[in-house]
Amino acid sequence: MVEQIDWFAESSQSGQNNRSGYDADDIQVLEGLVAVRKRPGMYIGSTSSSGLHHLVWEIVDNAVDEHLAKYCSRIEITLHKDSSVTVYDNGRGIPTGMHKAGIPTPQVVFTMLHAGGKFGGSGYKKSGGLHGVGASVTNALSEWLEVEIYRDGKIHRQRFEYWQDKKGKEHVGEPVTGLEILGNTNKTGTKVSFRPDARVFASGIHLNYETLSERLQEIAFLNSGLRIVLKDERSGNADEFFYEGGASQFVAFLNEGKDVLHDVIHFYAEKDDIEVEIAMQYNAGYTETLASFVNSIPTRGGGTHETGFKTAYTRVMNDYARKNNLLKEKDKNLEGGDLREGMMAVISVKMSEVEFVGQTKDQLGSASARSAVEGIVTEKMQIFLEENPQIAQTLLKKSDPGFQGPRSGAQSPRRNENRQEAKRKLQPRRQA
Repeated sequence: MVEQIDWFAESSQSGQNNRSGYDADDIQVLEGLVAVRKRPGMYIGSTSSSGLHHLVWEIVDNAVDEHLAKYCSRIEITLHKDSSVTVYDNGRGIPTGMHKAGIPTPQVVFTMLHAGGKFGGSGYKKSGGLHGVGASVTNALSEWLEVEIYRDGKIHRQRFEYWQDKKGKEHVGEPVTGLEILGNTNKTGTKVSFRPDARVFASGIHLNYETLSERLQEIAFLNSGLRIVLKDERSGNADEFFYEGGASQFVAFLNEGKDVLHDVIHFYAEKDDIEVEIAMQYNAGYTETLASFVNSIPTRGGGTHETGFKTAYTRVMNDYARKNNLLKEKDKNLEGGDLREGMMAVISVKMSEVEFVGQTKDQLGSASARSAVEGIVTEKMQIFLEENPQIAQTLLKKSDPGFQGPRSGAQSPRRNENRQEAKRKLQPRRQA
């Protein structure tokens, strides 16, 4: 019986394959970085301008991880006239020893997917680079990439390139030199230079200075004590970002020029090995701007940390209103969207074992982040409201200008007129 079934399956499959022209020879196995080259959108989102800039962010995120590990205080990004870019950090430098794979460790980092020091080893406890593909993806989608490492008193260098042999076979991000020793040095760190490949990015490989400066300024705000220098050799533009006020200074910057209703509310705490920093301030407008980050990476698509913040904030505000007889038993709870009108908030979470939704890291999926943020916001906001009753009243009235002591059922015409205003995305301006 088994033999009959096997014979039937083979016969049927053979007949179908003959008719469709689809057989085992059509199944391709893409080796090394060729898969990245064939389907770049899986790794950087798209081959448009956002994908182009994503190459830079992958290298910058690795540098920021050195700062999170307490080893880096300075990052420099330089845009060159030939459309290449250099990212330098004064961290520990990529290890230069021979890897157990039989090749130099830098070659492992830049040519093997899912290779890195962020999979549970002692190198990093909290990091933005989690999948071990960032550096190798940047290499795969570049015309060439060169890494220079300052470590153990030596300067090491290795170069990788894309090329095709005489048979037309693609060689993607392959090393064209060994790991060379150039000389001695007293400094430590890593310098990565690369030129995005115009054959991949149909819209061109011109990196936008403003796009880079805005993101780099965000990173500096969220990492107190980290100095970030951006230089553009094409135009002569240059910026230096350095802040010590954290998320509180970030929110104050975002609210510059607006009619603010109170001083910045700011708190930091740690729960279950997750660091949570929250800063918020209301202005007289009706637009909610909520900027969230995980290990300094912006989560434009939101995620569990934003959900935890919104849930806790709505609950705490309603509990306070009822406890102080500002909402009667028969009154409905204030809605979260109404409570956040005019809010400018920054949510920064730093954690290990991060679960992003996709390699582009636009949305956080870690359930533990929601629990940590929700718990910390609940505790800290309860204390703040009790200690600052006047601000509490101001925030409640902001959600409903008709709110006068016990909640009024009527709402002001101005609020009804503006409550449908579209929520804009965070677009911080570059500091002059």
